[in-house]
Amino acid sequence: MKNYELSVLFHPDMEMNLEPATAKIKDLIEKNGGKIIKVENEGKKRLAYAIRGQDFAVYCYYEVELPADAPAKIESVLNITDEVLRFLLVKVDERKLKYEAKQAARKPHGEDTDNNEEQQ
Repeated sequence: MKNYELSVLFHPDMEMNLEPATAKIKDLIEKNGGKIIKVENEGKKRLAYAIRGQDFAVYCYYEVELPADAPAKIESVLNITDEVLRFLLVKVDERKLKYEAKQAARKPHGEDTDNNEEQQ
């Protein structure tokens, strides 16, 4: 199973009742053998350009684990889903994650010494 990031732009009219649309995404991922790791609803935002005549969209971000054949199936379903204006499904770079974890482990625990000196 590989890690993926899924960003979905929902129709702005869905803002008040987003639960059915997010449940549809959750079911789609789970039916294709995937697992949702993290979900973030970033709310309604203005788009840089109009998509299907809409100037706003509700942004949702998912971190998921998917088997190899699932991304193609998920993309084909999201392409025809009425609630979804746009989506982006990308594979997470494992090397970058390992590098960031290594950098975080290298940081000393007392790194905020500059802030402490200014407060004294």
